[in-house]
Amino acid sequence: MPSAVTTPRTLCEAFQSVAALEPDAIALRDLGGDVAITWRQYQDRVRSIAAGLAGLGIGRGDTVALMLTNRPEFHLCDTATLHLGGTPFSVYNTNPAQVLAYQFDNADNRVVICERQFLPVIREAVQQGGNVEHIVCVDGADGDALSLEQLEAAPAPEFDFEAAWRAVEPDDLLTLVYTSGTTGPPKGVELTHANFLENARILDDFGVRNQPNRMISYLPDAHAANRWFSHYAQLLHGGQITTVADPKGVLDALTQVRPTYFLGVPRVWVKIKSGLQAALADQSPIRRKLAEWAIGAGRARARAQSEARELHPLARLQYPAADRLVLAKVRQKLGLDEVVAAVSGAAPIPREVHEFILGLGIPLSEGWGMSECTAAVTVNPLHRIKIGTVGLPVPGARITLADDGEVLVRGPMVMRGYRKDPAKTAEAIDTDGWLHTGDIGELDPDGYLKIIDRKKELIINAAGKNMSPTNIENAVLANCPLVSSVVVIGEQRQYNTMLICLDPDAATAFAAQHGLPDDLATVAGHPELVAAVQTGIDAANATLSRVEQIKKFTVLPEVWLPGSAYLTPTGKLKRASIVAHYAQTIEAMY
Repeated sequence: MPSAVTTPRTLCEAFQSVAALEPDAIALRDLGGDVAITWRQYQDRVRSIAAGLAGLGIGRGDTVALMLTNRPEFHLCDTATLHLGGTPFSVYNTNPAQVLAYQFDNADNRVVICERQFLPVIREAVQQGGNVEHIVCVDGADGDALSLEQLEAAPAPEFDFEAAWRAVEPDDLLTLVYTSGTTGPPKGVELTHANFLENARILDDFGVRNQPNRMISYLPDAHAANRWFSHYAQLLHGGQITTVADPKGVLDALTQVRPTYFLGVPRVWVKIKSGLQAALADQSPIRRKLAEWAIGAGRARARAQSEARELHPLARLQYPAADRLVLAKVRQKLGLDEVVAAVSGAAPIPREVHEFILGLGIPLSEGWGMSECTAAVTVNPLHRIKIGTVGLPVPGARITLADDGEVLVRGPMVMRGYRKDPAKTAEAIDTDGWLHTGDIGELDPDGYLKIIDRKKELIINAAGKNMSPTNIENAVLANCPLVSSVVVIGEQRQYNTMLICLDPDAATAFAAQHGLPDDLATVAGHPELVAAVQTGIDAANATLSRVEQIKKFTVLPEVWLPGSAYLTPTGKLKRASIVAHYAQTIEAMY
C-alpha cells in the first residue's frame, strides 16, 4: 500500500496522496447512503470539474463562490477549485441578495456553484453588482445556469491538471471566510494553505492519523469550524464524511455513522443532555435511580480528572460498574460509543452540560478560536480536559493578555488579512503581529485559557458591577430545556431581565404532554409553560451570584433563526438589534 505524504506543502498535495491510499474506500456519502463516492471517484470528479472550471476561464488566483447545503458535491467542487490554484469560498444559505452582492463584489468571483433552490436570490444578487459570469447548479441546469454535468462535459482544451495542482504554493489562498459579525458588513478573512497546515498540527494530538476516521458534516461550510473539521481534515488525513443536509438530523446521524471524530456546537450537547434527562424521567424508579447513580459516578470522575486529583478509592471502584451497567449503553444508544475525540466550539458550552457529557464517558474537548486564526487557537488536550476552560494553545500559537484582559494571539495560523481592507487588517493585527481578538480572558496557573466574554458585550449595571452576559445566558440554557435562545438585559439597570425564545421541538412536546394547543405563539404565554420556564430560571439563579440573577423574564411568541435580524448565521446574538426591536417589551419588565 502506498504511504501518504507526511508533510504536504498544500492541501492539493495532501489530497492526491491520501486518495491513493485506499482508492476503493468510500470517501463521501450522504445520510442514508443514496450517494456514495469512493476516493478513486473523488479524484476523477475533481479532475473533470477542475477541467470544466478551466473551460470557463477559472485559473490560478481566481475565486469561486459556493452556495450549497451539506452534500457530497460541496467537497467535489471545493477541492476541484483548489487544484486549479483557485480560492473556493462558501456563503451562508440564509444570506439575502444584498449581502451576497457585497460578498461577490469583495471576492471578485466570476463563478457561483449552487443548488437550484438558491437561484432566485443569486440572480438578484448578480443584478445588484459583482463580476459573476457563470452559475453552475449541482442538481441540474436551469435557464442560464449550467448543470455540473454540462460543466464537466466541456473541459478546457489541452488542460494540464497535473501541472495546475503542482503549481499551487503554501502561501496561495485556501479560502475566504466571511465573518458573520453582529454589526457592520462581513469581512473577508483570507486564509492560506499554510495557515491550515500549521493549525492542523493539533490533529496529531487527537490521534487522527491512527484511526479509521468517520466524520459528520452538518454545519454550514461558510462556518470556518465545519470547513476545518469536516473538509480540510479529511483532505489531510482521509477517512469518510457523511453529509447531513438538514442540521436537525444530526442526532439521528450519530447513530447511523457512529463517528470517530465529532464537532458539536453547544446546542447539540444541550439537546443530548435534556433528551437523556427527559428519557430518565419516564423510567421506573429503580432504573432512574441506577442511571442517576451511574451518571453521578461519571461526573465525579470527570471532575477529578479536570482538577488533576485522585478519585476517592470507593469512587474508583464504582466507576467501572457504572460504565458497564449504564454509561456504555448510553453512549451506544447515542451513537457516540466509538468517538475518539469530540469537540465543542463556536460558542461557550455551559459548564453543567460539559460535565454531564464528560460524565457519560464521551471525551468532549472544548476549544476556542476564530476565523481570523484559521479556526483553532486553544483546545483542551484529551489527557486533561479542564472543565470551564477552552484549553491550552495549539501547536505554534502564542497567547498573551492585554492590560484590559483582551486575548492577543500570534502564530502561523493567523490570517493573511481582511480582503481589500488594509485599514481593518491594521486594526486587528498590530505592528508586532499580535491579533487582537476582542475576547476578554484569563490564564490559570496551568496555562489554560478561560474566556470571560466579548470585550464589547460585558454588562455594567447601574451599580457599576461588571457581568458576563454569556455566563448568565449559559446558566439558563443549561437548566431550561424548553428554551433555544436567550438574551440577558442589564446594562445600566438595577437588576437583570431576560428575553426567551422557546425551542420549537421541546415546546411542541411540552404542549402535547400537557394537552395545550399545538401553536408556539399560544403556548409561549400559557401559565403552565411559563411556570416550567420559571423552574429553569430558578435553577439557573441558584448557580449565579445575587447580582447576576434573573429577576423577570418574557417568553417571546416567536423563534429567532440563524441569519435573521437577531442572530448571525452562526447563531451569535445581535444584541443591539434585539434591544432596539424589543424596547417596549424590555421596558415593561422594569
